[in-house]
Amino acid sequence: MNQHLKFLLFYLLVTIFSGNQSVAQTDFVFNGFKQSDVSTFGNATIESRILTLSNDSTFSIGRALYPSKITTKAPNSSKVLPFSTSFIFAMAPYKDRLPGHGIVFLFVPHTGIGGTTSAQNLGFLNFTNNGNPNNHVFGVEFDVFKNQEFNDLNDNHVGIDVNSLTSVFAHKAGYWPDENMKYSNDGSLNEESFETLKLNNGRNYQVWIDYADFRINVTMAPIGMKRPKQPLLDFPLNLSQVFEEEMYVGFTASTGDLAQSHKILAWSFSNSNFSISDALITHGLPSFELPEDPVYRSKGFIAGMTVSLLFFVAVSVVASLFLIKRNRRMKREREDIEDWELEYWPHRITYQDIDAATKGFADESVIGIGGNGKVYKGVLSGSSEVAVKRISHESSEGARQFLAEISSLGRLKQRNLVSLRGWCKKERGSLILVYDYMENGSLDKRLFECDERNMLSFEDRIRILKDVASGVLYLHEGWEAKVLHRDIKASNVLLDKDMNARLGDFGLARMHDHGQMANTTRVVGTVGYLAPEFARTGRVSTQTDVFGYGVLVLEVMCGRRPIEEEEGKPPLVDWLWELMRRGELINAFDSRLRTNDQDFNEEEALRVLQLGMICSSLDPKARPTMRQVVKFFDRNGDVDEYEAEDMDVYLLETLRSNTMLSNFSLSLSHGHGSHPTFEEFREGLSSSMSISWTNSLVDGR
Repeated sequence: MNQHLKFLLFYLLVTIFSGNQSVAQTDFVFNGFKQSDVSTFGNATIESRILTLSNDSTFSIGRALYPSKITTKAPNSSKVLPFSTSFIFAMAPYKDRLPGHGIVFLFVPHTGIGGTTSAQNLGFLNFTNNGNPNNHVFGVEFDVFKNQEFNDLNDNHVGIDVNSLTSVFAHKAGYWPDENMKYSNDGSLNEESFETLKLNNGRNYQVWIDYADFRINVTMAPIGMKRPKQPLLDFPLNLSQVFEEEMYVGFTASTGDLAQSHKILAWSFSNSNFSISDALITHGLPSFELPEDPVYRSKGFIAGMTVSLLFFVAVSVVASLFLIKRNRRMKREREDIEDWELEYWPHRITYQDIDAATKGFADESVIGIGGNGKVYKGVLSGSSEVAVKRISHESSEGARQFLAEISSLGRLKQRNLVSLRGWCKKERGSLILVYDYMENGSLDKRLFECDERNMLSFEDRIRILKDVASGVLYLHEGWEAKVLHRDIKASNVLLDKDMNARLGDFGLARMHDHGQMANTTRVVGTVGYLAPEFARTGRVSTQTDVFGYGVLVLEVMCGRRPIEEEEGKPPLVDWLWELMRRGELINAFDSRLRTNDQDFNEEEALRVLQLGMICSSLDPKARPTMRQVVKFFDRNGDVDEYEAEDMDVYLLETLRSNTMLSNFSLSLSHGHGSHPTFEEFREGLSSSMSISWTNSLVDGR
């Protein structure tokens, strides 16, 4: 039995601490910029959360790069990794001045602006190195000047540049509308259906650039418009000789005798998720178009001067009352704007837009009811499905949760977290949050309110638990501040159309700097998911989130709620430890998995169930970190570095932390006058477990 227990202890520690070595992923979304988001060079600045590459200075360069290099090639391979990026830009002209030159989205091997010149070289290259294959630079140019030396096709074009400003492929700027695309007899697109976009008129445009399978495509459209199906540029391109293993990515722009202000308002990038561009906020952005010249006199003004004095007085009185009312309303709104609203200006959505999206908050649009209000399904801007959470303004608790979600989720962007689309906190006293709509609803409903035909499969459950673990790891370690969710549970896990899980509802979340302890002592959360030390002291940590996650694992694998309403049923965690004591842990799984899921893997399920039990240990020090949990799900790494005795001690401390086994340990100590030794405890523990349970772990290594 001792040998069996050693194998058991060895396996659990290996699966928790091991993990794959994989390609480093880079995912970021900037809806507005802070100084720490990018490194700036030359004339580039960040003002009012807008990245401005150039100003009215002549013959100047501005460049901005993501602060660290990104991995662009697979390890030990020349194959270039796919990537997807989207950004919103504007070229703002100056009054009574000819505008120029252009912007380049680029990959470069080094920082700074050395080896580049301004004007027609766009701060991308210079006369001496243009065309040199050792440059290792790639760019997509948006150029507003026709340069004969680079064979430019016109003064308003988009081109793909490889080590040179002579584009390998280019087209005039614009797009093909989905509804008006026409084709010639030879099957090519008819240019008559093409909509030209003038790059330097101060308007905001969105660009999408995707590279995969040795092909690049570039698409652009006016801001707020759905991405056109037909790319502007679609070109075969092998970048393996251009890209180094790691590259910097960003933007460059320049001025010459001609000058304009080149601005980037938002930017997303990923080498793992081609739908990340959906997270860019496209409404409520400032405009940089020059105002039209005022009309000196209008016909209405001349006609007004000819009307009778009585009518003139009446109109003047009405206009005065209207102006007074408008000024008072504007003053109230200015006074009502809070600092956090100014910081996150791109997220604001008008009440009228939300009211229209939910059909006036109609009852048939309700998809959920919470403690502080209802959740509605809506369609925003005619095509985008959203979930609208309306919090009762009479609830002070609801107002606090609203502010918490704005301050945390408003800046968090990760594919396993529900994306916040916007908010409204003004009219009619409503507090409203707008999220991405999750087509498959909450995990809670899919676990307990579905029939056997629509139940979650074993594969779905494992993927969901892995997705939630990745989301919680990002909260704990992946952002500029540590975020404690404090309410991890099945009803706060939402499932998209592909059954991918996203953690939501940040109403109880708290954030603080890494290395600092959260100072809250107020016990909040959901009974059944609360860590015992949190319920006792009110002190939160990453380990309290790990406890909640552990209970979620048990709930998903067993198909049973943490606390059952049925009288006499013990809590889920206590029930499982009792089953383990009796050697019957194998009977804990959701019975529907055994009877209806042919892919159910009993050994895999047992390992995941044991992970949940360790995460929900009574002793917070015995719980793994979320990074170790994520490694558990990737469990193919090198395990030789772990000593068997260290693993024995780790699991022993975990089991000792539970009341049932702690009492067993205490009974042993009564016979010795002190706490039992490790060998004594292990002997007693071994005799209290069935051989079948122990062997199932050993065989499942």
